[in-house]
Amino acid sequence: MLQKEFQYYLDNQNELVKKYNNRVIVVSDNHVIGDYDNDRQALFESIENGYKPGTFLIQKCSPGNKDYTLTFHSRVAFA
Repeated sequence: MLQKEFQYYLDNQNELVKKYNNRVIVVSDNHVIGDYDNDRQALFESIENGYKPGTFLIQKCSPGNKDYTLTFHSRVAFA
């Protein structure tokens, strides 16, 4: 799940860092749908904009691999 979105990030990391360095980006369907100050804002605004959890990747955009995505699972349902 979300391997396609993470691969998009990896394949385009250098270009994305030039544009979104140290921002938190949201990737869905192989494009950036938003950039935010933090992951919490990215999550809630993406859901507010109609994206369902599990359909988008939240990734801190930075050079190298130190900020690669961690996976979290929630038992909380979002309306």
